[in-house]
Amino acid sequence: MEESEYESVLCVKPEVHVYRIPPRATNRGYRASEWQLDQPSWSGRLRITAKGKVAYIKLEDRTSGELFAQAPVDQFPGTAVESVTDSSRYFVVRIEDGNGRHAFIGIGFGDRGDAFDFNVALQDHFKWVKQQCEFAKQAQNPDEGPRLDLGFKEGQTIKINIANMRKKEGAAGTSRTRPASTGGLSLLPPPPGGKTSTLVPPSGEQLSVGGSPVQPAVVPASEPWPQSKPAAAATADVWGDFTKSTGPPSSQSQPGTGWVQF
Repeated sequence: MEESEYESVLCVKPEVHVYRIPPRATNRGYRASEWQLDQPSWSGRLRITAKGKVAYIKLEDRTSGELFAQAPVDQFPGTAVESVTDSSRYFVVRIEDGNGRHAFIGIGFGDRGDAFDFNVALQDHFKWVKQQCEFAKQAQNPDEGPRLDLGFKEGQTIKINIANMRKKEGAAGTSRTRPASTGGLSLLPPPPGGKTSTLVPPSGEQLSVGGSPVQPAVVPASEPWPQSKPAAAATADVWGDFTKSTGPPSSQSQPGTGWVQF
């Protein structure tokens, strides 16, 4: 291990309990129900640190920070940290004293969330260790890594069916295409209750409806156009009834007197 590697803190939990556990008689795993959970051997603070690829579980006094026990973890999951089979809040940890001696103890958390954080901190650390090892291998042997070859191999051909593509495009275009105007003059339908007016085109031109030439309608000679009356005749017709005298001569106004007799 290099001296330049620094120690980082992965997780800190203010309260953890330590238990004496009986030796495991079979390979079925540890059970927390066999421990004396109401009588922990020690209680304090747990801190997980990492230096290089190795993580360290440190049990410290919560007031003074004095180290009570330490468990180096070089693999997870592994023999250094094991979960019990009957609870998610208790673990079995292998502690070492630095002189080659080790022992197995049980640790437990009062809160299930603290146990979850403890487990995730170790998982994340060793996931990072695995990624660093893969990056180091790729840097040493860059030619051994998988390469994506998108080129055509010798004799390899591809086939594109353009006819089907054109058919699909034509079908899609037909459903959205509107009939184009054929040009020319379009006639609007006559208003309800009115007479149809005839549109007479200029000389030398023809009307067209839907692209086909149409001959203009001719007004029959039996129906002459109405003749307008002179203005004087029209005035006389309007005031004709009032110019006639309908009463006796005595009822008419006398000229020059300015009075009207009743």
